[in-house]
Order: sequence, then structure tokens, then C-alpha cells
Amino acid sequence: MRIDTPPTLSVITQNESVVQLQGCWLAHTLCHAERLSELQQQLNQLALRPALHWDLSQIEALDHLGAQLLWRVWQQQLPAHANISEQHLGIFERLHTVSQLAQPVEPKPRLTRVMRLGSTVLGFFAHCFSFVGLLGQLMLDLGRFIRHPLRGPWKEISANIYRMGAQALGITALVGILIGIVLSYLSAQQLKTFGGDLFIVNLLGMSIIRELGPMLAAILVAGRSGSAITAQLGVMRVTEELDAMQVMGIPHGFRLIMPRVLALAIAMPLIVIWTDIMALIGGMIAAQALLGMSPAFFIYKLPEAVPILNYWIGLLKGVSFGVLIALIACHFGLRIEPNTESLGRGTTSSVVISITMVIIADALFAIIFSKTGY
Repeated sequence: MRIDTPPTLSVITQNESVVQLQGCWLAHTLCHAERLSELQQQLNQLALRPALHWDLSQIEALDHLGAQLLWRVWQQQLPAHANISEQHLGIFERLHTVSQLAQPVEPKPRLTRVMRLGSTVLGFFAHCFSFVGLLGQLMLDLGRFIRHPLRGPWKEISANIYRMGAQALGITALVGILIGIVLSYLSAQQLKTFGGDLFIVNLLGMSIIRELGPMLAAILVAGRSGSAITAQLGVMRVTEELDAMQVMGIPHGFRLIMPRVLALAIAMPLIVIWTDIMALIGGMIAAQALLGMSPAFFIYKLPEAVPILNYWIGLLKGVSFGVLIALIACHFGLRIEPNTESLGRGTTSSVVISITMVIIADALFAIIFSKTGY
């Protein structure tokens, strides 16, 4: 096995100073940080002395990395006095040729600001048109599914309910308990000041069951399941599985989109109920610790403090958010191009747009039901 000699540099001072290089100036021998730093320091000191004689005849091996190290010290030109072997001279000649090449000029942007704005607006309308088409295809697939339920994709629906619903219970429970504790703790501090300890049930019940429960569940599902849907469809685009399904006559909407939309429409209300329960448990824990309110009294007071209509509004939000998240995730998944960059960009856009649309939808619900449930 060949052992390459480490690169060395020495200055021989007689009538004239000669810089003699020895060893193997190769990439793997120069990769050691201490050795490279020492050589670089020596070469930087020698660069200040232009009248030196360079002797490279003792170099055993030289590659482009070692040559580039010397080329920078020589200010990108061969020194006046240099002893270089023929086999190594060709490397420096190639470096000289490359250094003479003109750097490409960055082209000016072809689109003005107004044109870029117009392109963005057109892209927005293209997304809207595609989303409306996806929604229409979903309606047709649902009609087909209702007419022939035995031929429906029951296995896909069941599998997606398990992945998007059952496997999301852990993270939603953790976040729900923590939000309940935080909200109860902050509310208790203020209510104790005004002697309104009992109203913590009203505050927690209304805020969690009507607003925070559906919103937290939707945001977590959008980040967890929505991104997974987009990534799955995107990978199928990259691996050309979608094209293969189209060739075999398998409809994308009936087998890929509708099962995911139905699964989230079924799973989201259940996740909302679960998140509400966990958040209320966290609120009861904090209320007992700070206000001495027993969980039994909290549960007894809750139906009186929160009308049942708020519970149904929360479930309606869950269904709406689930359908919205699934449709947006499928929309961006089907628009992914067959490359990894588009896959990452589409997944990111899916999560951001899903969360944004969930917040907008929640604001619309708040306006529509502003006089209901109080």
C-alpha cells in the first residue's frame, strides 16, 4: 500500500533565496487543518517576496488543489524564476487558461415589477381555477360513491382515518393539555383579582369548545396530515405512479382525493372532541391548583356555563376544516412537478396555505355565528 509523503516547504538561502517544495501536494494530504494552515501561513509570508526562485522539481505528486494553492500565492501567473517539471506544468497552464476566461455577466431580469405582479395575479387565478375543478371532480366522485357504495374505496378511507385520526391523538392530547393549563393559569390570575373565580368555567368552556379546540386541532392536522398528503401525491408524481394510474384507467379523484377528503371529514370532528376533552382536563388541573376548584364542581358547572349549541358549532368547524385541509393538500400535491425541488416547495406551500385558510374560515364562522350560542 502506497503511503504519500506529506507536503513540505523549505527556503534555501544562498546567493539567492530558493523555495523548495517536496512531498505530495494532493487533496487528501492537504485536508488536515493544521498542516494546511501552516503551509498557507508560510506561503502568505513568501508572497511578499516577488524575487524568489521556486523549485517544484522535488514534488512527488501534484493535483489541482495543490496547484491552486500555489497559483493564488503567485497572483495567478507563473513566477519569473520557477523550476517546474513538464508533467506539472500542464496543470498551471490550464489554471492560467481558466483565469483568463471572462466571468459571465448576470442577465438583467426580463420581467419588470408590474409584469411580475401580473404574473403573480395570473398564478393566483390559475390556482383558483384548478381548485374549483378539483372541488367539482370531488362532487362527481361523491355522487358515484353514493350510487355504488359497494365499489367505493373503503380500504383507502379506513387507512387514512387511522393515519390522520388515530395516529394524531398523541400530539393533540399533549398540546391540548398544555394549552388548557396555560389558559386556565392566566385566567385564574385575573379572576382572583376581581373575585370571579367561578367564571373560569365559563371562560375555559367557551374558548376551548367553540374556538381553541377546533383551531388547535386544525393547525396540528394541517402541519401533520396535510403535509403528508401533499408529499405522498408529490412522490407519486415524481415516481410516475400517477401517470401509470392514468394509463391503466384508474381515476385519481376517486382513488386518491375522495378517500382523503372523507377521511379527514370524519376524523377531524373526533379529533376536535378529543382536543376539547384534553384541554378541559388541563384547565381543571390548573383551576384546582390555583383556585382550589374540584374537578367534580368544574364538570357540574360546565353544561350550565356553555350552551350545547357551541359544541355543535365546534364540530361543524371540525368537518369544514378537515375538508378544507384535505382539498388544499391534494391540490398542491397534484400540481407538483417531477423533481425534488418542486416537492419541497409544494409541501411548504400546502401547510402555509392550509393554516391561513383555516384561520380565515374560523373568522367567517365567528362572523356568521356571532349572535348564536351565548
